[in-house]
Amino acid sequence: MSPLLAEFIGTAILLLFGCGVVANVILNKTKGNGSGWIVITWGWGMGVFIAVYTMGQFSGAHINPAVTLGLATAGLFEWVMVVPYILAQILGGFFGGFLTWLTYKDHFEATDDGPTKLAVFSTAPEIRNYTSNFVTETIGTFILIFGVLYLNEPGFIDIDGELLSSVIIDGKEVGLGLGSLAALPVALLVFGIGLALGGPTGYAINPARDLDPRIAHAVLPFSNKGSSDWAYSWVPIVGPSTGAVLAGLTYLLL
Repeated sequence: MSPLLAEFIGTAILLLFGCGVVANVILNKTKGNGSGWIVITWGWGMGVFIAVYTMGQFSGAHINPAVTLGLATAGLFEWVMVVPYILAQILGGFFGGFLTWLTYKDHFEATDDGPTKLAVFSTAPEIRNYTSNFVTETIGTFILIFGVLYLNEPGFIDIDGELLSSVIIDGKEVGLGLGSLAALPVALLVFGIGLALGGPTGYAINPARDLDPRIAHAVLPFSNKGSSDWAYSWVPIVGPSTGAVLAGLTYLLL
């Protein structure tokens, strides 16, 4: 599979799970209505897990422009591929937002409150202070990228200091890592960030998570949707991007 197609599919999966769990919790007449923040954070974590589990073998499953930017800053990803990856992620994120709307179309119509509908697609701060909101998103994304950079699969360090991910036993190569389950630590990292740092802003920590479904909110047809809150939209783009670059630079420094 093309890496760009994998990024499109992976980001679409992430947004379908993430926006979908928010819709299930906050829209009227759903099975999960009112089930709370733990359900939302767990749903986003599972979205990360499924996206990375399925698409990681093809593209590395960045599924987040901040991850792409952070890896490039750390020297672990080619800068020439940054823009194509981000474009694929943007398109995938929009498609995930569209699929969420299609799934919950009747429930959007059954919900009258505009800000509630917007909350399915994009983040918003509980206390609107652009400086504080920017700092919150920067910190959350720094932790995400810093964690991703240091989440290595299990292995052994040989006498030359090299991490071995496999060994030869009876003439056969035996892996020492988690295989596809290496996606699990990243999912748990996102889950933990949501629990610990998601309260102020809803932890976008991913420009594609916020911008793309916000665009979907603006263009999709449903009643009483209200404003798409473009005045705030720069925070979940610039904050995560800043945190990603700082994490990449810190990785290089260390």
